[in-house]
Amino acid sequence: MNTVPENASRMNPELHKGNTSPLGATVCNGGVNFSIFARDCTGIELLLFDRADDATASRIITLEPSRNRTYHYWHTFVPDIGSGQLYGFRVTGPFDPLRGMRFDPDKLLIDPYGRAVAVPVGYDRKAACVPGDNVALSMKSVVADPRGYDWEGDMPLKRPYSRTIIYEMHVAGFTKHPSSGIPAEKRGTYAGLIEKIPYLQDLGITAVELLPIFQFDHHDAPSGLCNYWGYSPISFFAPHAAYSSRKDPLGPLNEFRDMVKALHSAGIEVILDVVYNHTSEGDHKGPTFCYRGFANDVYYSLNSDGDYINHTGCGNTLNANHHVVRRLIIDSLNYWVKEMHVDGFRFDLASILSRDGQGQPLKNPPIIWDIESDPALAGIKLIAEAWDVGGLYQVGCFIGDSWKEWNGEFRDDVRSFLKGDDGVINRFVARLLASPDIYGHKEREPEQSINFITCHDGFTLNDLVSYSTKHNKANGEDNLDGAESNLSWNCGTEGPTDDHDIEELRNRQVKNFLSVTLLALGTPMILMGDEARRTQCGNNNAYCQDNEISWFDWGGLALHEDVYRFTKHLIAARNMHDDSAVGELTLNQLLGQARLEWHGVRLHKPDLSHVSHSIALTVWSARRVVFHYMINAYWKPLSFRLPPPNKLPGGAWHRWIDTSRTSPEDIVPWEEMQTITTGKYRLPGRSIAVLIARR
Repeated sequence: MNTVPENASRMNPELHKGNTSPLGATVCNGGVNFSIFARDCTGIELLLFDRADDATASRIITLEPSRNRTYHYWHTFVPDIGSGQLYGFRVTGPFDPLRGMRFDPDKLLIDPYGRAVAVPVGYDRKAACVPGDNVALSMKSVVADPRGYDWEGDMPLKRPYSRTIIYEMHVAGFTKHPSSGIPAEKRGTYAGLIEKIPYLQDLGITAVELLPIFQFDHHDAPSGLCNYWGYSPISFFAPHAAYSSRKDPLGPLNEFRDMVKALHSAGIEVILDVVYNHTSEGDHKGPTFCYRGFANDVYYSLNSDGDYINHTGCGNTLNANHHVVRRLIIDSLNYWVKEMHVDGFRFDLASILSRDGQGQPLKNPPIIWDIESDPALAGIKLIAEAWDVGGLYQVGCFIGDSWKEWNGEFRDDVRSFLKGDDGVINRFVARLLASPDIYGHKEREPEQSINFITCHDGFTLNDLVSYSTKHNKANGEDNLDGAESNLSWNCGTEGPTDDHDIEELRNRQVKNFLSVTLLALGTPMILMGDEARRTQCGNNNAYCQDNEISWFDWGGLALHEDVYRFTKHLIAARNMHDDSAVGELTLNQLLGQARLEWHGVRLHKPDLSHVSHSIALTVWSARRVVFHYMINAYWKPLSFRLPPPNKLPGGAWHRWIDTSRTSPEDIVPWEEMQTITTGKYRLPGRSIAVLIARR
């Protein structure tokens, strides 16, 4: 905490020296200390505001280099203000793009370390892109004091990955649809999510992975649309103000904390999807509202001619391994853990963190080891999206010892196999076993692999089985945006259909994908609404669709009640720990300690040929439970020979799952399983069955 003397308010009321540390705006005795890094600037003004929409400051404090600058840090203490004060900066300096400097004294800049952001009603991104003053139309930082919130003893949960079911979700999209039943004033907010916690509990979710909640620029999108996903960060410390039902400047902080505390009380962890790879300032045509205006050549990776390196596809790349930016990232992560109590982070385009300031990959990237070795982050979940747009692909070889990885190979290989592609069987088998071909050399636990079929980026699970091509016309880019290869199959017709047979097949395929995701070794992640067959109408890049294309339509729960029930039962089995047959082991741990036998339609004769579309697996558990999996991705029925019952605990097989059967026979509670009395099991095409034998 700042050590400005208590009698500071009785000193010169217009200008006080202040301290370099801590960075940002810090409430202390008698006022607020401000400190900013700005290496090559020639002058800084601190502007104070009464309201977010103000076109003029209520007070302007000019910092004097001789008194308010120490090394590259500008600082001052302002008495008689406190938490809730709105502020911003104007910075003068050379505009010399060839040398990487782009100072613009007309632009109001928010604080890189600001804990909250106030957004004027008339906020305009374009005003920060063109010459001239933009004060009235610019976001403002808000002074915040974290000491005033009562956490009531709450702390991060630190649940082991072996007991983790991740639900990737959008804070606003989860409750914004009128069918959510949430009061209108709370739809699309942190408070609205709180009201849906019982649903998450009922489903069995143990961790929510929230799409970006850092303050982002909702104007960073094609004309007439908005940035919905939030991968357009403005601040690495402030929660997104539009997700708060409260309108006071500090409302978003407290409402976010309320949400975290409520989720923790329900036993659900909070993982943030964080974007430390670029900012919304974009390329040279983009706006100036923060980092560019303080130290452009420090915060961004630049070519020798001063142009922005773009390994993110978003116009710029954060210079993550510069010592100043490293400190910013570490301070941000520490803040969200210590002050906001989050349980972990999923790092968007994490391979950017492996690059130096010129965009070259580093063997031992400092920022990754900084994160890994930070004692404040010990036990916090660290998940890498181990690739970037510049072509760096690090799945299986991401630097660090405690990082888990989104397994894109799991997504692609399971999609290919279940839709019937040739030449996938061997890769599919590896994906069932936590991808030993990818992670075996690291001698990691199975949970190293974050297994997912769908995520925010791409088709939903319903659309994966309903569309063979993308349908992104609504994005305004002539259907040119979004991935071309989706490994999807429409099951016979494109889009919605009244054909009963096609709908039945789609339903079965959805259950097949859910079964593989939740039964394979690794850490499972499912996408918001997949349990109710949420559709985006074939849009595989809905980043700019803040409407019913992206929102969770809760009517799907009744329409696809069987899929919801199926998902819920799978998750319950994954989380089981009280069943006497398995003791305190989760299903994941149970399978990890088991003896495996591979089969085809004949026992001990797995068909691993190029044209194989089926596999069977017997899992002999040390806990006297035996599982027998049969997966038929072929389009015709197959009869699988079963291991003889005389060697089984209990002396018989019992059917637990068969995705070809209608609900409620597609999955049943263990105590209601039916005995299989024959030595063969006939499994219809494109179906998965799981049998169990136990004492």
